[in-house]
Formats: sequence, structure tokens, C-alpha cells
Amino acid sequence: MSEKIIVPALGESITEATVAKWIKKVGDTVEADEPIVELETDKVNLEVPSPVTGILEEINVKDGATIEVGTTLGSVKENDLIETKHTIKKIQPKEEVPSATEKIIEEAEEYSKNDNDIISTKFLNENRSIVKEEPVILKDEEKPLILTDEVVDDEVITSNGSLSPAVRKIVNENNIDVKKIKGSGKEGRILKGDLIHLMNIKPKPNQRKIDYGEEERIKMTRLRLTIAKRLKEAQENAAMLTTFNEVDMSMINDIRAKYQENFKTKFGIKLGYMSFFIKACVNGLRSYPAINAEIENDEIIYKNYYNLSFAVGTDKGLVVPVIRNADELSFADIEKNILKLSEKARSGKLSIEDLQGGTFTISNGGIYGSMLSTPILNQPQSGVLGMHNIVKRPVVINDEIQIRPIMYLALSYDHRIIDGKEAVSFLKLVKENLEDPRGLFLDL
Repeated sequence: MSEKIIVPALGESITEATVAKWIKKVGDTVEADEPIVELETDKVNLEVPSPVTGILEEINVKDGATIEVGTTLGSVKENDLIETKHTIKKIQPKEEVPSATEKIIEEAEEYSKNDNDIISTKFLNENRSIVKEEPVILKDEEKPLILTDEVVDDEVITSNGSLSPAVRKIVNENNIDVKKIKGSGKEGRILKGDLIHLMNIKPKPNQRKIDYGEEERIKMTRLRLTIAKRLKEAQENAAMLTTFNEVDMSMINDIRAKYQENFKTKFGIKLGYMSFFIKACVNGLRSYPAINAEIENDEIIYKNYYNLSFAVGTDKGLVVPVIRNADELSFADIEKNILKLSEKARSGKLSIEDLQGGTFTISNGGIYGSMLSTPILNQPQSGVLGMHNIVKRPVVINDEIQIRPIMYLALSYDHRIIDGKEAVSFLKLVKENLEDPRGLFLDL
């Protein structure tokens, strides 16, 4: 009896998908609920499991095809008993080393004991058969690196540490930093041959060019196409503006250093930066509700709940899973949600529900080393906060210059419903909450 493999419901407003790849091929045995084919939608990738235990009998839709919900992808022939064949490979004994080869090796070893020069010996593979010849340096006592006939022993650093005339000339003409050169002469002396060798080293060939040619053409995934479409729509449909500020991360660093071990012991997870930013943003959104709103036709919809999206970079593109009701979560709950959703994102296990319903987004380019950027709105949201790299910088505190860990913040917002005063005030409040996070615990 055969069971059909059907495209399942894909979530709200999603009616079609692309067959990314078949995990199994025709004739493969499969277990019930074992992933059998991977589908790619506008938002996430999902795996379709086998309906029964059996053998993949038929594939009706090829990789790359666009299909709709309810389409029959293939069929699995149910089988109560699946025979598995095992083959035992008889291990053949290794061939004995020919006596002639042994003699060669013995002679070479004996010769090497009494000679300081370079000799040629035989290299054997795992079967002890001769495969190639290579030079082996048995003993090298302070011999110069000879690359040309011009290289001689006296062209080295002199006893007083200065360079010989020949070496000095090459160094000056080619602007060579001798401190970065390991000499091959006695006591590490730099020889002329060392410099000649250095200058003759050619750049490694472009391996990617060798493997794939001058150019590559790869079809964009549905996720990448969707990202491109939405980013362009955000630029065209919203009046985006960005305001900036900086935050002193000293107190947060002190809190994390002081309580990290206790926090990890009690909750089983590290105390990161993102939970502080989410708490600070929730506090700011309460004070400035327009930043937690969206435009629909000619209406402004104010959201009285706080579902914060956070950007996660994956191999297939940027995704923004949602932490729901962030205002009701503790620091530990927020960190656990961040870890769970990040792992799901990187493994391609995010569901449609994980990506829907966000009211405000936080993007962290700092983990990649970004100093400053202007994040793009995640429509239909009206605000997005950009975190950046923490760098020690001189700042003036009480008329004194001090070195502090500083992060630049960027808030991009839809100027159609958010005025500059609101945006600047929101970002200033976030800054104050981060510089003195004690207020977050007091709900101030």
C-alpha cells in the first residue's frame, strides 16, 4: 500500500513553496515522520516528513519546482518489514615489502649516519609499495639558503648586528621590514638568499576562480528574494529617518561580571547583552507608543503589547524571530527565548509562527564588528534599533577624560507617524536605562 506525500499547510498568507531538495531518493528506506523533502517558503524552510515507514516509491516534483499547498510530492510504499543487507568485506593482508625495497631503505639509513648532505630515499604507501621519491635533509648545519649562484656565506648580518652591504641594498630598494624575517643563517642571521626567496614568493592562485570559473550564477532562494523585496518596499513605502546616540556600557559590564556565574548556575544560561536591550526598549516603547505602532491604510494601529523581533544571521539569510510579550518576561526568560530561537534559526527549524507578530525590531551588527550603521525597517513595524560594536573610547566624565566601553546606537523610524522629538527622546531613554539598568528592575 502506498501513501502520498502532501504539501502541508504553510501558515498564514503562504500558499506556495519551492522544493529546495529531496533528502531521500527513490528506493531509499524511510521511517515514519523522518524528513524526506525540504521546502522553501517566503519566510522559512521546512521539512516534510514521511507519512509511514517504508520505501520512497515515487517523486512527482523535482528540485526547484514551485508547488501549492495540497500538491502531491510523491509516495511512500508502506512496508512492515524492511530487509537490510549487510556485506562483510574480507580484509586482505598487507603485501610484504619486497626484499629489494628493504635493502634500499637500509642502505639509505646507513648512509645517512655518515653523511651530512642531502640524499634521496624512497617513500612507501600503506601497502609498503614504492610510490615516489623526495629529497630528505638528514642534517643541515648552518648552511645558507641557496637560491641563486650569487648567494654566499658572507652576505649576512655582521657581528655588530648591522646588515651586510648586499643585504642592506636589497632591504632599502624593496622597503623590507627585516624584523619580520626569520634568517636561515647562524643564530638567525639574515642571508641574501632569504630576501631573494621572500621576493620570489608568488601569491597563491585564486582557488575559487579555479573551481568555479570567472563568474558564478546561482538562483536566489525564495527567502533571499523575499528579503530583497521587503527591504526595497520599506525604502519606497516608509519615510525612513535615523537618529544616533552612544551608550556607556560600564555598568552592564560590571553587572554581568559580578553575577554571571550565579546567573548561569541558577538558570542554566549566560546573561547576555540582548536581555538588557530588550528590557530598555520595552520601557521606552511604553513611554512612546507611536514607535510600537504601524500604519494600515489611513489608520494608525497602536499595539499595547510588546513582541520584540531580533535579527539572526544564518547561512541562508537574515531572519527575525519574535519574543512575544517581552514585557512579561524576566531576564532569564528572555535569554532562554533568544537562545532557543537563535538555534532554531541557524538549523532551519523556525516555524511561521516564530516570525510573525513582531512590533519592534533590534538588530545587532556589533557581533560582526560593525561600528555604525542605519538599519532598515522591518515592515509593517515603525521602528528598529541598531546595536553596534563595543569599543573603549575616551569620554569626558566630571570634567575628566576617562576610558569607557562605548557602543553607538542607531534608531531608524517611520517619520510618517513618529516625530523627531519622539524618536530622539525614545533613544535617549533607552540610553539612560542601559547606562543605569537598576531602573529596569524598579520599573522606572
